[in-house]
Amino acid sequence: MNSFGRLFRVHISGESHGESVGICIDGCPAGLPLKVDDFLEDIERRKGGKQKGTTPRQESDLPIFKSGIFNDTTTGAPLTILFENNNTRSGDYQKQRAVPRPGHADFVAHQKFGGFEDYRGGGHFSGRLTVALVAAGVIAKKILRRFPDSNSSTVGGISVTAALLEIGGERDIEKGLQKAIDAKDSIGGVVECRVNGLPTGLGEPFFDSVESLISHAVFAIPAIRGIEFGTGFAATRMFGSEHNDAITGPDGKTRTNHAGGVVGGISNGNELVFRIAVKPTSSTPKVQETLNWETGEIEAFSVKGRHDLCIALRVPVVLEAVTAIVLTDLMLTAQYTPRVFSN
Repeated sequence: MNSFGRLFRVHISGESHGESVGICIDGCPAGLPLKVDDFLEDIERRKGGKQKGTTPRQESDLPIFKSGIFNDTTTGAPLTILFENNNTRSGDYQKQRAVPRPGHADFVAHQKFGGFEDYRGGGHFSGRLTVALVAAGVIAKKILRRFPDSNSSTVGGISVTAALLEIGGERDIEKGLQKAIDAKDSIGGVVECRVNGLPTGLGEPFFDSVESLISHAVFAIPAIRGIEFGTGFAATRMFGSEHNDAITGPDGKTRTNHAGGVVGGISNGNELVFRIAVKPTSSTPKVQETLNWETGEIEAFSVKGRHDLCIALRVPVVLEAVTAIVLTDLMLTAQYTPRVFSN
């Protein structure tokens, strides 16, 4: 449903144009220093309007702590954080109620929930809810930094970073954006995530493999169409002897990293590397055709409102967040203990 995780369990709630969106985290260790300032950098990275190609909708997105925090420190109780929705224009969606937007969840949501769904801005299906995921990711990344490094006894060994690799097949991001601008259309991209400092042995074969759990969380991000680990689909064009990573020492380090840091579903101590495919933003000014479910006729339609030209621009920090959530849960499940929390 709307929850994910075992020991570090997150529950997401809210709608795009509702009063607020939020996250409730059960299993956050007590004693973690946590202030509003801790969230600002990642929240700013996710915001639209900060760079060319993103939606002009702006929200302050200051986290409101409702439970689980006392004296700027986590208490061990469920941690609840809300983000208010203030900059909404719901009238943009009332006008198009009868025509489900191509590429959006409008039609399936209407079928599944019998017309009772909040359709404004995509409702509960909206990318707006990723602000809550980013908040959970801030906490998860802070916890991961407090686990010992896999190669030493020092704290701060597990890091998660993601970056945009290409837009519309172009490594030159500006060039890729310009393609969409010239076409007066939306466009997609590829985002890569890298994790360093993971110990060997995380994950289980089959259903709870590292790849399975990360993929599960990744596809909770709206607009994700694919994922590949290590060399990914390029491995289909390699020989086995070429793809196999030669082990070079007792720590499991390998000469190459075609596997992307996971073998048999279990982390092998190397850098975890994977990439995701982000589809073109479904909301495009291009005229398309869709069904009018009031008249039963097919008609021309153009999406109104404020939307991203390329949603991939805002995905890296969200990808970091869901990855950190998965890895924090895996570390706690494997009974790794974070060092004493301190500033």
